[in-house]
Amino acid sequence: MRAALARAVGAWARTRQGEDALPVALTARRVYILPTRTGMIAAVLLFLMLLAGLNYSNSLAMLLAFMLTGVALVSMYECHRMLVGLTVEAGHMDPTFSGRPGELTVQFANGDSRTRSRLTVRCAPCTPVRFELPPSAVQAVQLSYLGGRRGQQRVGRLEVASDAPLGLFRAWCWLHLPMQVVIYPSPGGTRALPPLHGRADTGRHRAAESGDEDWAWLRPFREGDTPRSVAWKAYAHGGPLLVAQYEAPAGAHRLLDFALLADLPLEQRLSQLTQWVLDCEQRGAGYVLALPGRRLAGRRGLAQRRACLEALALYGL
Repeated sequence: MRAALARAVGAWARTRQGEDALPVALTARRVYILPTRTGMIAAVLLFLMLLAGLNYSNSLAMLLAFMLTGVALVSMYECHRMLVGLTVEAGHMDPTFSGRPGELTVQFANGDSRTRSRLTVRCAPCTPVRFELPPSAVQAVQLSYLGGRRGQQRVGRLEVASDAPLGLFRAWCWLHLPMQVVIYPSPGGTRALPPLHGRADTGRHRAAESGDEDWAWLRPFREGDTPRSVAWKAYAHGGPLLVAQYEAPAGAHRLLDFALLADLPLEQRLSQLTQWVLDCEQRGAGYVLALPGRRLAGRRGLAQRRACLEALALYGL
């Protein structure tokens, strides 16, 4: 019942507000407010205090009850003001792999002369983050979201809330932002990389045929590098932790062909191809991704990596 009611209220809010275009400023009609559990308990205690003062004709008890009620009403007004006027300037989602955490960044701007405190931002696939926004400040808030199935993933609804200053009330606002990201297939599989293809110059032709790669340089160790590629001799002589970087002979590349994995189910094929793309990038080797009806040229670098991973993520969808 609770989940169904939440879905119904969310659908009503989406119909009422429509899609949001960045930047968006939060207006009073978009901010909702309700008492918290602490606020409900405080209301009951104030009512009991008022009844006791009336029953015993105790003016001091009634004065205290009225004063505390006034404080609660002022806190309600201040809680509502924590969100009114807040601006959401930009939003961005970084791609990630299926089943792995990714990063969602939302940029807020405070044009007011007072601090907006105890702000919380959350979304359906994200971990809530609490932050404060100083006067006339711009701040980027990063949330962690979990990648779902491969393909396009969109943030359904972003919630910005605050229970300042006393925690008696909670004000919130829902945002429907045009933020979506491509979820890559989860890398996996144990098959070795395909051999090198293409001809190099005469001096390197044998290396190209054997599938070997030439040592290129040493680079600093990065998280995810295999211990096998570490230059242990240099490290034993007191040097920093370095990793041997290899590159393919000129004109050679690896053919990552969808047809090579015909004995595997579709999702396992895509996972193995994803793993091969990451392995080639780690080695600095050129590669060609061949999918049915599409072939991505043999290059290397971030642009090639992203194009190949997006092609694998959207294949068949």
